[in-house]
Amino acid sequence: MNEAVFFATGSAILVDLEESLARRGVRLAAGIRNRPGENWLGGDVPLVPVDAIDAPLLALPFLVPLFTPANRRAAVAEARAAGFRSPMTLVDPTAILPRNCVFGEGTYIGAGTLFGAASTFGDFTFVNRGASIGHHFSGGDYLSVGPGVVIAGQVTVGRDTLIGAGAVVLPEIRIGAACVVGAGALVTRDVPDGATVVGNPARARLAKPDGDPR
Repeated sequence: MNEAVFFATGSAILVDLEESLARRGVRLAAGIRNRPGENWLGGDVPLVPVDAIDAPLLALPFLVPLFTPANRRAAVAEARAAGFRSPMTLVDPTAILPRNCVFGEGTYIGAGTLFGAASTFGDFTFVNRGASIGHHFSGGDYLSVGPGVVIAGQVTVGRDTLIGAGAVVLPEIRIGAACVVGAGALVTRDVPDGATVVGNPARARLAKPDGDPR
C-alpha cells in the first residue's frame, strides 16, 4: 500500500519518519491528533482529530512517531481503540540490513542505521538514525534506540527500554525491561529490570531520600 497514517503528531521526531516514508515512495495521508498541543506535521498533510477519523483512514496502515516507549505504547493502545488494525513497519531504505533480521509489527528503523546478522526485534521498536546494532541481538517490544547508539554482538534488551543517544553497549550484555540507559553511557555489565544507568562506565542512578534523582 502506498499510503500511511501517523497516529500522534506532537513529537518533532515525526519529520524523520516523514522523510523515510518519502524515500520509500509512501504518501502520508493524514496525521491523527490524539492529544492537544503542538502539531509537527508538514503543512500539506491533513490534521485529523480522533473523533473525525473515517473508514478510508482506518483502512490504512498506521505509524506512531513517538520515541519514548511509554508514550508510544499509550498511543498504540489509543490507535487500536480508535479502530486502526494494521501497524506499519517502516525501514528507511538507507539502512543496511542482513538477510536474516526480523522486525516486529509497527517498527521504525531510521536513516543510516546498520544491523548485524541473526537479530530479532519486538513489536513497535524505534531505532533512530545512525545507530549500529550487532549480530545476534534480541530486543523486546517498544524498545527505543537513540541516534548514534552502538550495540555490540549478542546483546539482549527487554521491553519498554530506552537507550539514549550515543550510548555504547559491550558484547553479551543483558539489559532488562523498562530500563533507561543515559545518553553517552558505556554499558559494561548487565542492567536489571527497571534500572536507570548513566556514565562511563554506566552505573545505577541513585535517588535522594525525597525521591529526586541525584
